[in-house]
Amino acid sequence: MEWLNYHHLLYFWVTAKEGSLTAASRVLRLARPTLSGQIHTLEERLGEKLFAKSGRNLVLTDVGRVAFRYADEIFTLGRELVDTIQGRSVGAHARLDVGIVDAMPKLVVRRLLEPALHQENLRLVCHEDSHERLLARLAAHELDVVLADAPVPAGSPIRVFNHVLGDCGVTFFASGALAALHRGFPRSLDGAPFLLPMEGAPLRRALDAWFEAQSIRPRIVAEFEDSALLKVFGGDGIGVFVAPTPSEREVQRQYGVKVLGRVDGIRERFYAITVERRLKHPAVVAISDAARQELLQYR
Repeated sequence: MEWLNYHHLLYFWVTAKEGSLTAASRVLRLARPTLSGQIHTLEERLGEKLFAKSGRNLVLTDVGRVAFRYADEIFTLGRELVDTIQGRSVGAHARLDVGIVDAMPKLVVRRLLEPALHQENLRLVCHEDSHERLLARLAAHELDVVLADAPVPAGSPIRVFNHVLGDCGVTFFASGALAALHRGFPRSLDGAPFLLPMEGAPLRRALDAWFEAQSIRPRIVAEFEDSALLKVFGGDGIGVFVAPTPSEREVQRQYGVKVLGRVDGIRERFYAITVERRLKHPAVVAISDAARQELLQYR
């Protein structure tokens, strides 16, 4: 059996994380030529180049990115082994970096993340951005998990894994004079002013299909990327909007709106996306377990 030199792998891993030989040599307290030689030996052992030059910095090749993912998992497991043997809790992560896709309903995000807030010695750090940019940061190991309303499609160049948290139906809301639309729901929605997610969003596609099936023609007043801003407009009586049924009470309380009706046939599905095939971070596992239990109530 051919064995890998894990010292060489460690030097490669640290260099990849630091972005340059100079920075890595300071961390490892090795001379730069020595470090370069050790990484070159690893490349010869694997038969592939792991780094390419980009100005003064080093960037990972395609093979290098694969090697980095394995090295990251290997040395993470090594730290967990030492913590376990020495009696420390492997669950005591100091920080959980969560990416939140900007179209995600914020009240749902709040409920999904609540279990993480009960983890001992954990600092929760939330990053909101587009689906694409968050996935890039996840692949670069800048985030621990991304919460999204859509999975990463098959064939994506980014090697990540979708973990289904659950799905639920939606509730239609309105305020002011529009609250009277609860009478005759859902036919009363035909021609009503609507606030909708942007075209292409998973919820928008589901709504469009439902409108078509029900022969309802909404009058689209505005479209939003940010679900919280959409609800603010809805609270002002500008139009009808929908939100996941599990957040119904919070939406009513926060935005002063009334329930027009509920539709189980329109489903919102939520995902935790990670670079790991199996969830490992204790806080992410807690989020997943709690979400599945709660969302089961709305199937």
